[in-house]
Amino acid sequence: MDQRTRYVTVVLEDIYQSQNASAVVRTCECMGLQDVHVVESKSAYSVNKKVIKGANKWIDLIRYKSKGANNIEECFKNLREKGYRILVTEPDANGSSIDEISVTDQPLAIVMGNELEGASKYAMQHADAKVKIPMYGFTESLNISVSAAICLNTLIPKIRQSDAAWQLTLAEKEFIRLQWYRKIVKRSEIIEKEFLRSI
Repeated sequence: MDQRTRYVTVVLEDIYQSQNASAVVRTCECMGLQDVHVVESKSAYSVNKKVIKGANKWIDLIRYKSKGANNIEECFKNLREKGYRILVTEPDANGSSIDEISVTDQPLAIVMGNELEGASKYAMQHADAKVKIPMYGFTESLNISVSAAICLNTLIPKIRQSDAAWQLTLAEKEFIRLQWYRKIVKRSEIIEKEFLRSI
């Protein structure tokens, strides 16, 4: 629990292949992220159990899937209210390298666009910055789960070594711990009711 963080989060925008979305969620959990935001305007989020390996049980998935709504706008609004700086990944020559991103100013949200089109126009226009992963070959892009892993493996060690308040608060830890207990104990809701009745 002491290693969990909300200081960095990942936004998945309309990822349509379940194995890709599941691989990113698994990577996020392995790197200690507590939240992943999933925007579902064109493509519904689905789990590939063979890929995700149960990682989705330990994180909070915040989903934006209202019909007729601008779901990416709602996601950005939510993130900004929580103080996040929003970075959109894009292999753009004018983008900043992920290595150059400052981690001490404010929490970071990394937006990953879908497999074919990348991030939406709204995400590109309203993000605080574009970031890219340095690449030296002929191929123009990496698989989304690989991109997420590289971005997080670049940022997380820097954050942990910084003075940023990256750890969860005591209240957050207590709430999350309860959710975890509920997931690992079979029929936890019945046990809770019996316990509360006996007090």
